[in-house]
Amino acid sequence: MDPRAEKRLHDQIDLLGLRAQATSVGYLTLARELVRAGVLGEDALGRIKDAIVKELCLSRPPAANKEEFERTVRLRLDALFAGEDAVGRTPPPEMAGQTPDA
Repeated sequence: MDPRAEKRLHDQIDLLGLRAQATSVGYLTLARELVRAGVLGEDALGRIKDAIVKELCLSRPPAANKEEFERTVRLRLDALFAGEDAVGRTPPPEMAGQTPDA
């Protein structure tokens, strides 16, 4: 998807209010179930994760390092899809535009 189309989709989703946690939990559960049932392959799941990372990076705080932010988002997203990550209330420093040692 080209960057203009990604931005347009981002704006449309934002206008619909689909950033709710309930929507995210439902989507995550649906994706896991589709993989478990063999309907969705790992390659397709990878493309879905890539789209999510790109979307989240559009909202990256200006002070956050782009590469570190993307890396952190990917790691946390992989953990969520694997059912391993207990997401806390506070984002990691890299996602808040801070250095981990700050």
